[in-house]
Amino acid sequence: MVRGGATNRWWIYQRERFPLVANGLLITALGLSAVGYSALLRGQQALPSLAVSVTACLSCFLFFLQLRISDEFKDYRDDLTYRPYRPLPRGLVTLKELGLIGLVAAVLQFFLALWLEPRLLLILVTVWAYLGLMSKEFFVAKWLKARPLVYLWSHMLILPSIILYATACDWVVAGETVPAPGLGWFLAFSLFNGVVLEIGRKLRAPEDEEEGVETYTVLYGRNRAVAFWLGALAMTALAAILAARQIAFLWPVLLLLGILVMVGAVLARGFLEQPVTSRAKRFELFSGLWTLSLYVSVGIVPALLRLGATPQL
Repeated sequence: MVRGGATNRWWIYQRERFPLVANGLLITALGLSAVGYSALLRGQQALPSLAVSVTACLSCFLFFLQLRISDEFKDYRDDLTYRPYRPLPRGLVTLKELGLIGLVAAVLQFFLALWLEPRLLLILVTVWAYLGLMSKEFFVAKWLKARPLVYLWSHMLILPSIILYATACDWVVAGETVPAPGLGWFLAFSLFNGVVLEIGRKLRAPEDEEEGVETYTVLYGRNRAVAFWLGALAMTALAAILAARQIAFLWPVLLLLGILVMVGAVLARGFLEQPVTSRAKRFELFSGLWTLSLYVSVGIVPALLRLGATPQL
C-alpha cells in the first residue's frame, strides 16, 4: 500500500487519472461554448452573464469529475486484477475518499443551481439519474459488455445530457421553458465528439495492449478500429457544420474542419502503416485538440464576435 501526505497523494491522483489543467481547459471551453451557442440561438444581444458562465463551467467540471469517480468504482475489481499500477489498487486513494468527493461535488452543483435558477434542479436531477444508471451499467452489465458498440453509445449519451444542462444555464435563466430550435445539432455534435475522444484513447499499438483491457484495437482489429474513429470524426464534422449553420457561422467552421480532417486522416494512415506507440498516442492528443478547437469555433468565437467581449454582470 502506497500512502503519503494528503496534498501529495491527491496531486499524484489528479496527474494520473484526472489532469486538472488539461481537463479544466477542455471543460471550460465546453461550458462557455454551450452558453454562448444557446445565447446566439435565442438572438440575445449580449454575452451570457458571468454568473451563467461560471455556473455552467463549474457544473460541467463537477459532472466530469463524477464520471471519473464512477468509472473508478466500476473498474475497481478489474483494476485489482489487471491494472495494479493505478492509484486505487496501489492504495494511493480509497473508494470511500472518492465517494465523498463525488458527494461534495453533487452538493456544490445543487447549490449552484439553486443560486442561479431553481428550475435548473429538474434537469440536474435528470443528469444525475442517468449518471447513476451508468454507474450500475443500466443493470445489464453482462449484456452491455458483450456488445461494445452498444456499451459505447449508452455511455456517451451522458455527454449531450451534460451539455443540455450547461445550455440550460442560459435559456432557463432567460425565462425559456424549452431550448431554442436548432440546439439538437449542438447536442449531436457533443455526442460524436465524445465518441471521438473515447475511441481515440483506446487505440493502441500491439506492444501496448494489456490483458483484461478491451481496447478497440483488440476488439475490432487495427483497421476497423481506426475506421470507427474516422467515422466518428466524420459524424462530428457533419453535426458541427449543421450546428454552425444554425448561427450563420458556417464558413469559418468549414475551413477549420477541412484542416483538422486532413490532419486526422494523415494520423490514421501513419498508424496503419506503422502501428507503434508514438503514433498510437497521437490519436488521444489529436482527439483532445479536435474537440477543443471545435467547441471554441462553434460556440465561443461566434459569441465573442457577435455579442461583444464583455459578459453581463
